[in-house]
Amino acid sequence: MRILICDDDALMVGQLQKYIEKFFEKSGVRCPEIACFSDGMSLLADPGEKDMLFLDIEMPGMNGLYAGNELKKQNPDIIIFIVTAYSEYLDDAMRFHVFRYLSKPLDKQRFFRNMKDAVNLYHTMAVRLPVETKQGVHVLPVSAIIAVEALGQKVTVHTTRCDLDSIHHMQHWLDVLPKKCFFQTHRSFIVNFEHVTDFDHTLVCLADGRLHAYLARRKYRAFKEAYFFYLESVR
Repeated sequence: MRILICDDDALMVGQLQKYIEKFFEKSGVRCPEIACFSDGMSLLADPGEKDMLFLDIEMPGMNGLYAGNELKKQNPDIIIFIVTAYSEYLDDAMRFHVFRYLSKPLDKQRFFRNMKDAVNLYHTMAVRLPVETKQGVHVLPVSAIIAVEALGQKVTVHTTRCDLDSIHHMQHWLDVLPKKCFFQTHRSFIVNFEHVTDFDHTLVCLADGRLHAYLARRKYRAFKEAYFFYLESVR
């Protein structure tokens, strides 16, 4: 894991760094690399991994909203905390799916609670699974799997990169996919909550309309409850 801080206020950068280090110390885990930036341009120019980001909005030159949106395009899995004193930016920040919105001055206990949630989410997304096909094995992060679909004897794993024909049956995927992120909406579909765009009583729209999965009417309530619980866990 690599954590980034981008804020033009040196005191806030120092406080965030101190809180992050304290969180991992209390967790009994070695603190990961922390990289600090004072503006959006230098943040975007950084060639290193970007797993978690604490981002100010009002900075000289490029503002944080633009920088954050660009990073999300490059890496949809980056976990972004918006850290600002201006609540009017909340709606704009949510448009590119920030993880949390932290108000200045920081509340230490709230910060620790949110860090725990973010680290848990990171480890969930970092899980990698092999998708075995007749041609070979593709190892993918769980977050890249949009859905698994069964059509007759054929089982297709729909991913953000391509569709893969798995040699395994649906039961295999029900066993290996994380239960808190995936749900079997129909005997023919297992969907990843992360990629749900919208749903009704019969269909689940995934990946902004790229794929539609059947939703059995008898499973609608259970799916809705599980999906809302998932949203709460990553908010």
